[in-house]
Amino acid sequence: MLLVVGRIGRAHGVRGEATIEIRTDNPDSRFAIGNTLQTDPSDKGPLTIRDARFHSGTLLLSFNGVDDRNGVEALRNVFLMADVNPEEANLSNDDFHISQIVGCQVLDSSAKDWGVVTDVLHLPAQDTLVINYEGREILVPFVKAFVPTIDVEKKVIIVNEIEGLL
Repeated sequence: MLLVVGRIGRAHGVRGEATIEIRTDNPDSRFAIGNTLQTDPSDKGPLTIRDARFHSGTLLLSFNGVDDRNGVEALRNVFLMADVNPEEANLSNDDFHISQIVGCQVLDSSAKDWGVVTDVLHLPAQDTLVINYEGREILVPFVKAFVPTIDVEKKVIIVNEIEGLL
């Protein structure tokens, strides 16, 4: 399955390096020199990684055929995609791929329906579920204290009723 592993950001310098918003837990292998990644939109790729390095905590990539700042700016906000098997990527029962979480129905312990997970935010403290509930977003910290049960097979997540959270 093709999954988003990164997003191309702004150009860095004038020699065709792009900042990358990492969306994978394994950037060293996904963004290895020589890897070819599909793109969304597809007409912008595929892109083969020519060079990769970190600068001040930001991943910088350069791609074959993209040699200057203008070339990188033409790729800005393009999603980088890799063929990933989410089942093989899980390291333990508590590890999930975003594709397994997005679309899950969210229920509380009394079976009240709180909507559907639309995104997972990667915040400094912890990941956070974005739930669409009656046209508004509810944010729930994606930690065991708030989210004790996740059934990816049934696409159901059980959250604890915490006053003020839901």
